[in-house]
Amino acid sequence: GMKHRTQWTLIAALLVTAISAAQFKRAPLQAPANPNPQLYRADANAVQDIRRALAAAGKQHKNVLLDFGGNWCIDCHVLENAFHQPRIAPLLNNNYIVVHIDVGKYDKNLDLAKKYHVDLEKGVPSLAVLDSQGKVLYGTSDFERARMMSEDDVIQFLYKWKPSNPSPEKSSRK
Repeated sequence: GMKHRTQWTLIAALLVTAISAAQFKRAPLQAPANPNPQLYRADANAVQDIRRALAAAGKQHKNVLLDFGGNWCIDCHVLENAFHQPRIAPLLNNNYIVVHIDVGKYDKNLDLAKKYHVDLEKGVPSLAVLDSQGKVLYGTSDFERARMMSEDDVIQFLYKWKPSNPSPEKSSRK
């Protein structure tokens, strides 16, 4: 009778809690409240920016993350916002140097997209990962629908492509 029903109610409640927790984890990425209108700087020299990032990456044992996009692109701002979330920012900052590359209205830096195996046909943001030697480890356009992605998707991606060699100064401090 009655006792049995309370048990079921409790189990049902627990299930709902578990499901919503899982959904929260898979919750789609959000747009920032105040998108940065200068995220992709029109006056930036992308070639120089990449060269500088590679030099720094060599010293810091990081990879370089090229982020092709445009200020008009909502998904670019959504991805950028994800990069600043507490679960993502440390992983990103410890392993990558990010370079934002403006594609204008798909009429800018297209040669760089080609050079780094980034397919802009599907849209932006499009990412490439380089090692500190400038070798392309990954070129993609999987992020053009960032609004459909979750933090976990971004975390998985960053884990997968981070440099395998931990930086020496970290390991010696243990």
